[in-house]
Amino acid sequence: MAITEWDEEDRPREKMMAQGAERLSVPELLAILVGSGTKKESAVELMQRIFNDCGCSLKRMSQLTVGEFCRYNGVGQVKAVTILAACELTRRRLMEQSNRRKITCAKDIFDYFLPRMQDLGVEECHVLLLDQSHTIMGEQLVSRGGIAGTAVDVRVVMKHAIVAQASAIVLVHNHPSGNTTPSTEDDRLTRHVAEAARTLDLRLLDHVVVADGGYYSYSEQGKI
Repeated sequence: MAITEWDEEDRPREKMMAQGAERLSVPELLAILVGSGTKKESAVELMQRIFNDCGCSLKRMSQLTVGEFCRYNGVGQVKAVTILAACELTRRRLMEQSNRRKITCAKDIFDYFLPRMQDLGVEECHVLLLDQSHTIMGEQLVSRGGIAGTAVDVRVVMKHAIVAQASAIVLVHNHPSGNTTPSTEDDRLTRHVAEAARTLDLRLLDHVVVADGGYYSYSEQGKI
């Protein structure tokens, strides 16, 4: 049965207008975005099937490519791009909430970077730039690599700090594996960046490893 043949109170758009967006399921919200399904499936049923295939995880769905979406009958490039655009807007909204935050602990760093890193399939390393009061001035991507690691040039880290006239910096990188335990290379990088920062009268406040399950803080572990 097509959505247009449903009782009006059960149709996603009408239900949202009458009861509010919070009353709709994820497939119903997605159905509003894509607009239509196929002859065999309504838009809600199509989105429910895709959502189920993603383990009922919006995170997993946001990691699908346009090509992977288009493998589903009834989903073309326009619908796929629409869904991914909505996922990206959600990510940017979370990022916007964390801008100009004052860093007081490792948890603040984790909260700031989780929206940026939680969906990454490869390692990235960022330098967080802070002023004298430890308020965020900005951030810079300093390296992007593979699933198991990424090489970071200490000189690039220091360059960004100098150009921004930062008073303190924080190194942050993700582990796509979900394991927060730092590697020997992570330890080496932390030592080298801390030494370079001291030479330039900067302070490395922390090096935080971010994963979906939590984080590891060199500062909290007394290693900085």
